[in-house]
Amino acid sequence: MEFPRQVVLEPRDIWWEKGGVLNPAVVEIGGKIHLLYRAVGADHISRFGLAISEDGETFTRFDEPIFEGDPNNPYERLGVEDPRATVIGRDIFITYTAASVYPAGTKPINQPLNPAHTPWRVRVSALKTRDMRSFQRLGVIIPDLDSKDAVLIPARHLGFYWLIHRVDPSIFIARSKDLKKWEGNIEMMSSKESWEEKKIGAACPPIEIEEGWLLLYHGVSTNYTYSLGAVLLAKENPAVILKRTKYPIMSPHFDWERRGVINNVIFPTGALVAHGKIRLYYGGADKVIGLAKIPLESIMSSLDEKIL
Repeated sequence: MEFPRQVVLEPRDIWWEKGGVLNPAVVEIGGKIHLLYRAVGADHISRFGLAISEDGETFTRFDEPIFEGDPNNPYERLGVEDPRATVIGRDIFITYTAASVYPAGTKPINQPLNPAHTPWRVRVSALKTRDMRSFQRLGVIIPDLDSKDAVLIPARHLGFYWLIHRVDPSIFIARSKDLKKWEGNIEMMSSKESWEEKKIGAACPPIEIEEGWLLLYHGVSTNYTYSLGAVLLAKENPAVILKRTKYPIMSPHFDWERRGVINNVIFPTGALVAHGKIRLYYGGADKVIGLAKIPLESIMSSLDEKIL
């Protein structure tokens, strides 16, 4: 499928974002679109910047990072990455990846030990805010797993918060009463098609529609092309998949999606819905932030209940 796409943010020649801007969380506050975006600095550390827009296309940015890793937190010593924003009641919850490496001599928890590979340690962490300027740290919320690509379902159900996240190479789901202790962590979906054969991960927080929860996700092929898919989750039990796309909804097409820090990547992390269209914000080739405008009906018509 082809949809209108454009670049909305490019890296500036300032030290903390000159390596790339990408993978933003998005939320609307007071009629203005707020992008909390990942910025990679000249030091190769990721921080979060804030950009604000009236129309969702032309943004004004702050000159300093709005949030960065806690130097006293060993899980964040290599930065904070890939925020996603979920509104529940009056609060905005930001899930993100805390990045570090395992200390020398420590065996990674759920990945093979290979002396030739960097032993990355990634943990799902969270913040709470109401204005996207001041943040309450909730800390690491899944301490015993290497996991990332975490999104919260934007409503409590049966008294639980529901968290969708990735444990390579699949998508898992867990639930919690307090955002601290998680239970029922199960594999929710795995790769099915060639365009997602390598691994899959949640893109944006699920979108509530009449039929259920629409979850957009990214799939990675064996040649490391990142594309966009979707699944429909049952509203009464978001661990249940009702329908799924067989073919990608969107794949790298433009030069700024195909050439950058990492080539052939579209990596959506934020979405807003208005007038029957999804405004999808995503990282393009790990270098810039793009915006795609996708009719909701196009995604719904691509779902196939036979592909689960």
